[in-house]
Amino acid sequence: MRKVFSPDVHICARKSRLSPKVKRLTFLETQTVGYQLSPFKPISLHDDLLDLLIQQHENITLPRLERLWKYYRNALAEPDSAGGSSNAPAQQVGLPPRLVHNHLSDQDDRFKREIVIENDIAWRIHTLVDFMFPKAPKIVSKARNTDKRYVIEAILQSIFDANEGVALWQDAALLGSIYGHVDFLINTSGLSQIASFKASATSKNAHSPGVVPSNPSTIDLAARVASNIHIETVEAPRAIALLSQTDYRKVVAYIIHYQQYTNEIQRGSLLTRLSRAITPRFGSQLQRSSISITEIYSATHFQRYEDGELVAESPNRLGVIPVVHVQNLSQPLYYEGLSDVEPLIPLQDELNTRLSDRANRVTMQSFRMWLGKGLEGFADRPIGPGQMWMTDNLDASIEAFGGDADSPSETAHLEDLREALDKTSGVTPAAAGHIKAKVGNLSSENALRISLMGTIAKVNRKRVTYGAGIEKLCDLILHALNVYGIFPTDQLDRQVEVVWADALPIDESRRLADALAKSQLGVPLDVLRAELGYTDEKPVKALSAS
Repeated sequence: MRKVFSPDVHICARKSRLSPKVKRLTFLETQTVGYQLSPFKPISLHDDLLDLLIQQHENITLPRLERLWKYYRNALAEPDSAGGSSNAPAQQVGLPPRLVHNHLSDQDDRFKREIVIENDIAWRIHTLVDFMFPKAPKIVSKARNTDKRYVIEAILQSIFDANEGVALWQDAALLGSIYGHVDFLINTSGLSQIASFKASATSKNAHSPGVVPSNPSTIDLAARVASNIHIETVEAPRAIALLSQTDYRKVVAYIIHYQQYTNEIQRGSLLTRLSRAITPRFGSQLQRSSISITEIYSATHFQRYEDGELVAESPNRLGVIPVVHVQNLSQPLYYEGLSDVEPLIPLQDELNTRLSDRANRVTMQSFRMWLGKGLEGFADRPIGPGQMWMTDNLDASIEAFGGDADSPSETAHLEDLREALDKTSGVTPAAAGHIKAKVGNLSSENALRISLMGTIAKVNRKRVTYGAGIEKLCDLILHALNVYGIFPTDQLDRQVEVVWADALPIDESRRLADALAKSQLGVPLDVLRAELGYTDEKPVKALSAS
C-alpha cells in the first residue's frame, strides 16, 4: 500500500526523521511535543479521546481483524532445519486441545496426532473478487453538457488507470471481503501545482492582449490530473473512524494509525547480542527500527505524527474528509460492514477437526497389525508372504487387526460441512470451475446461471455498496478539481453511473439482440456502448469548448 501525504503539507520540526527532499520544504521552527490538536477542537477531538481511540483499536479491534486475516491467509509457520514447516498453519488455533495439546507426544512420536488443515476460505474469497471485478467497471457521466460529459469520463478513466486500474478495485474487494469494509483515501497535493501553473498562465495572457489563450486539450488535462491524484486503499487494521454523536454514518474525523519500518538500524541489547553468539540463527544484534505513524483528517485540517510528535500539518482545502467508506455487505445501524470470512470460521474449524480425526483413523487402520500370543521371538521376526512359524505351545496364535474400513457417518458429516460452507459463503465449487451441479436438459448458459445463482445474488448485493462507493469517489475527485479551479463542475455534473461487467460469459449475438431491444426502449446510445464494452473515440477538444 502506498503511504501518501495530505494536500498542501507544511513540514514541522524534527528534521532527523525526514528525507533530504522533504527537508527543503518550509519548516515551522517550533519544536512540537505530543499531540497538538487545537485545529480539531470544533469536532471535540482532544488528547485523551485520541489516546482512548487508539488504545481501543489496538486492544479490541485489531486482534479481531488480525484473526480474520489469519484465517483467510492461513500462512505457514517458519521453516525448520530440514526445510519443512516447524508447525501447522495459522488455522491450527481453531483445533480442539485433544489434537494439539497432547503431553505424551513430547515423549513419544507415536502419540502425536495427525493435523490436517484445508483452507476452504481463501478460494471462496478469491472467487467472489473475480466475479465482482472481472474487469474494471465503466464510469458513465450524467453531466448535462455532452462535451463536459466526455471530459469527465476521460479524466476519471485516466485517474483510475494511473492508480493501477482494475487492480485497485480488486484489492479493495479483497480487503473488504476479509475485514468487512475498506476505505479509499485520495491525495490531491499535486493539484496545487497544476492550479498555480494555470493561474500564472492566465495572468500572463491577461497582461498580453495580443496573445491568444492556449487551452489544454482533454487528453493533456486528463494526463496532468491523473499523475497528480493518488488513490490509496486503506485496510481496516490501520483505520479509526470518529463518528458523529447523532449519526453513525457521518465521520467527523478519520485517523490512520500503524507501525512503519524505517531504513535505520537499531542495535540490539546486550542480552540480544549474547543470544546471537549462542544461537546465531535466532538472535541478531542488528534490527530495523520502526516508528508509530498517526494521521488525522478532518473537514478542515490534516496532521501527521511520528512517535507522537507533529511532523506535518495543513488546512484541508476540500472542505470534506478525503475518504470514501465502503461496506462489503451493508450492516444496518453499524459503520462497519459484514465480513465474508467471519461466518466461515466456525465451519472451517469443524472441517479441520474432522479431517484431522479422519487422518488419525486412516493412520491407525490403513495398515494391518498382528497380535502374537505364545510365540518366542515374535517381535524380532518380520511378517511376510510364505513366512512359517513353529512352536510347541498349543495355545499360540496370531491375530490380525486393523485395515481401513468404511465410515459412512464420517463421510456424510464432511459432505454436510462443505455444503454448509457453500451456503454460508454463497460460493460453490462450480463457481471455481469444478462443475458438479446437475444441469439436466437446460442450455449451457442457463444451466451455469442456475448453478451459480447463489454466487450471482451475493455479487449483485455487494455491487450495491461498492457501486455507491465508486460513485462517491468520483464525486470527491471532481469536487477536488473544482475546488482547485482546474475543471469547474457543479453537483449535478458530478453524478456518474457505474456500469458493471458481466462475470459470466454471454453469447455475443444475444448481447447485441438485448442492446437492440434496449435502444428501441429509449436507452441512450452511450450507455449501450458502455455495456457492450466499446470505447467511444472522442475528438480532442479544448477546455474552453467544454
